[in-house]
Amino acid sequence: MDLCAVSTNLSHSLLAEMAVFVQVVESGSFSAAARQLGTSPSAASRSVAKLEQALALQLLHRTTRKLRMSEQGEEVFLRCRSMLDAAHSVMAFSGRGAVEPEGLVSVSVPKAVGRFVLHPHMPEFLRRYPKVDVRLRLEDRYMDLIDDRVDLALRITERPSPGLIGRQLMTIEHLLCATPGYLAQHGTPQHPQDLAQHSCIYLGETPNDARWKFRRAGKTVTVNVHGRYAANHTGVRLDAVKQHIGIGSLPYFTARQALDNGEVVQVLPEWDFLSSYHGGLWLLYGPNQHLPPKLRVFIDYLVACLAKEPQLKRLA
Repeated sequence: MDLCAVSTNLSHSLLAEMAVFVQVVESGSFSAAARQLGTSPSAASRSVAKLEQALALQLLHRTTRKLRMSEQGEEVFLRCRSMLDAAHSVMAFSGRGAVEPEGLVSVSVPKAVGRFVLHPHMPEFLRRYPKVDVRLRLEDRYMDLIDDRVDLALRITERPSPGLIGRQLMTIEHLLCATPGYLAQHGTPQHPQDLAQHSCIYLGETPNDARWKFRRAGKTVTVNVHGRYAANHTGVRLDAVKQHIGIGSLPYFTARQALDNGEVVQVLPEWDFLSSYHGGLWLLYGPNQHLPPKLRVFIDYLVACLAKEPQLKRLA
């Protein structure tokens, strides 16, 4: 008997069960997967059980509250997911089958970028692609594409991971802001060293967050600032600035509207403020990945939208 042929035939016979297994994992339950597949929860459960029996592995830990993948189940899921992505890619290439984008897109993104940059564009995307769902994972920590089960990662970096495919979407720039009222009362800094005499609103997560670095004409200046208020949320720092508490460090995308309507003004505009979180905003995804239509349209949409984002105007 040809064992390779037996193995191949078995794999072919389980393709449908593999697809059901992926849908169950991504949906979070048999009932939700059944709704997506147009079948019954019991039929979905039987398909997964058949796959487990064929592989002699327990893929899912079943409890009354939720499903949880086993360690072996995670490995099998990744391979089944890749198989489905490849199948979708082939069908899209050949012009046959369902090429309309559909399914779930999971995206990790830093909190402030997600709130102020990405989220405003999501309602239009969801209207444009009614069969594509989006799950934003707003986390400032590094999220691994495989371990954290995300399709795409947005990261602020000057050096993207060499093992990933990346597209730079925009540049994240930071600046200092204050209200005209605060500056009228306390004076306007003319040089970064003047900030030592002001109440400064900074990130406050590490001691280095109170060491502000500036660059102008190739010259770098570092100032130890102080203030009575620190917050690791850009929206909170912006509101504190508006309340005349002091001079705040902010990403341009957070401060832009307040700058445009005159609520706040830029401080030391002749200097580049070198925040720890400045750099390119990169969209990253795994190499050698057959991008299904849902990811392709999401990437293209995001690239087009963020290319139109206003950038901070530098003084000559």
